[in-house]
Amino acid sequence: MRILLTNDDGINGEGLAMLAAWITRRNFGELVIAAPGKEQSASSMSINFHRPFRIEKTTLFSDIATETYVVDSTPADCVRFGLDRLGRFDLVFSGINKGVNIGQDICYSGTCGAAFEANTSGVKAAAFSTEPCAFDTAEPMLDPIWDMITERRMFDFTNMININIPKDPCGIAFVSQGGPYYRDHIVPIGENVYEAQFYVPYIKEEHPEVETDLDAFFRGICSITPMHIDRTDWKAMMNILG
Repeated sequence: MRILLTNDDGINGEGLAMLAAWITRRNFGELVIAAPGKEQSASSMSINFHRPFRIEKTTLFSDIATETYVVDSTPADCVRFGLDRLGRFDLVFSGINKGVNIGQDICYSGTCGAAFEANTSGVKAAAFSTEPCAFDTAEPMLDPIWDMITERRMFDFTNMININIPKDPCGIAFVSQGGPYYRDHIVPIGENVYEAQFYVPYIKEEHPEVETDLDAFFRGICSITPMHIDRTDWKAMMNILG
């Protein structure tokens, strides 16, 4: 099996190194890395049409990866390059992102965007994210999370899996995507200069079911969510067609 690994925190991201080491330890197969040269957070599935971009081979990760490339563009472009120029891949891994990607924030995520980009070419993918301060506690959860994914044969039923690991996790749950994780105000901070300032609107109820990735995160539970790139509103379609 051939694995393509990317991220949106950049080639020097702590989570990329951790995921690469884990992939090697699990003996998934041949590992190839193509990651952005610098942080590309909130790039979603953005791709570069308006300028050429540099791609350079590097000796980084030479002890565990067959090839490693630094891409001067987005995570989605890293995947496009890998799938177009580096041969056939069986699976794309993206992450581990420095910051969770849950709820509607998934729409903006470069980590998830890379996984969705793999899906456009028919390649299955998994996106991994954790809290910025939680890499030490996230790493031990990779094995039990992946064991649950394989035991449930998730990739028999979906092409993309989104995984989030909170700090000091107390469990693992299969959940749906939630709603708003944060809201922002665009506020002036100088003459003709504005900045997005964020706040979290999620309110944890006292005894709710853990149904969404937001529920899981705010209770310290790792979330596993099957996703797809098809944005058809099937409920509306069925009502329209009668």
